[in-house]
Amino acid sequence: MKKIIIIGAAGRDFHNFNTYYRDNPTYQVVAFTAAQIPDIADRKYPASLAGKLYPNGIPIYAQDELEQLITKLDVDECVFSYSDISYEAVMGLSAKVNAAGADFTLLGYKNTMIKSTKPVIAVGAIRTGCGKSQTSRRIVEALMEKGLKVIAIRHPMPYGDLEAQKVQRFAAIDDLVKHRCTIEEMEEYEPFIARGNVIYAGVDYEAILRAAENDPNGCDVILWDGGNNDFPFYRPDLMVTVVDPHRPGHELSYYPGEVTLRIADVVVINKIDSANFEDIQTVRANINLVNPQATIIEAASTITVDDPTIIRGKRVLVVEDGPTLTHGEMKIGAGIVAARRFGASEIVDPGQNAVGKLAETFRIYPHIGNLLPAMGYGEEQMADLAATIERTDCDSVIIATPIDLNRVIKINKPNTRVNYSLQEIGHPNMDDILEEFIQKMKK
Repeated sequence: MKKIIIIGAAGRDFHNFNTYYRDNPTYQVVAFTAAQIPDIADRKYPASLAGKLYPNGIPIYAQDELEQLITKLDVDECVFSYSDISYEAVMGLSAKVNAAGADFTLLGYKNTMIKSTKPVIAVGAIRTGCGKSQTSRRIVEALMEKGLKVIAIRHPMPYGDLEAQKVQRFAAIDDLVKHRCTIEEMEEYEPFIARGNVIYAGVDYEAILRAAENDPNGCDVILWDGGNNDFPFYRPDLMVTVVDPHRPGHELSYYPGEVTLRIADVVVINKIDSANFEDIQTVRANINLVNPQATIIEAASTITVDDPTIIRGKRVLVVEDGPTLTHGEMKIGAGIVAARRFGASEIVDPGQNAVGKLAETFRIYPHIGNLLPAMGYGEEQMADLAATIERTDCDSVIIATPIDLNRVIKINKPNTRVNYSLQEIGHPNMDDILEEFIQKMKK
């Protein structure tokens, strides 16, 4: 029996275990390790989810302990199972694993994708923050206009009680409270709920898929809304991958983003309204290099601001989506675009005012600069976010997160929200693609 450690971040790692290792007597998974997301180590993958081969569950350790664990547990193989990480970092981790005496493995989609009884459209990206969510919303709205019932399933974010999070269904705002969602979860789920959709997430994606296929509201199409730059958990009938010309070259240098690009049927070059022409051409050339058969859609990430007077001439604090700024490494988002477009006099640096967990985030990710990541993986981080905003000397706050932060934390400063959506330029556009997809569904 081979002893395995699955290297993860509370998402792909659990899925790889469930689909490939859970009932496989050839392997013994002795541990998971956790990275990227704060405070997700020192838990246990529960016996109720781990199956009959693991009556005591499986411990989860911090990734910093990996080399020691390989020696201590006499591990044969480490399976890398998380996303949005540079090739250099992946191979650096591989070197540590090999030097400790274990093999280093990457699982592909043949052994990890689940087949649905419904047509599946999957949306992925080459990095965090490319615009997957707005692309997913655009697709859902277009399908709903055609009278189809769409159930969305989101890439996992199980940061709490894993047993309770086995299958989660969100159909109303109250469900976000019921499931004790973090800010990151609310950012992904709430926009679907607001549009009248049901969205599922959780830990066991076989059970989640079967529940979604038989949802009481009905289901004609499954929409897989990917996380980070991972490839889908479900076998797609249409694969849409979003690329970002603000990070040219990353489509060929981050794992597993290049996988999502190579398997795409449709590639959306987003943000062409705010990117340099040369960078757009670099991205287009790289698409043609590795996936010349893909259909390319060009799109703008259009923004609207609830109250531009909150920005014009003001010293503003810009709050952006947390993961996009941290492991996504973005230095410009919708909030920065709005600040520049609507005439802010200054973008204030919040770093020196950060408290608690947010201060730690700035230490770990020094590239963040003069942006404030909306880190909210628990009540402590939400309190730190509110305190950091309060401590920062600014005239007003730009909220450029997918949800209105005023609903979850108290902001005692003038603030306005930035909204952003996908707008295709010319043809082919998403309607063209989806009309062809629907015709294939009918055959």
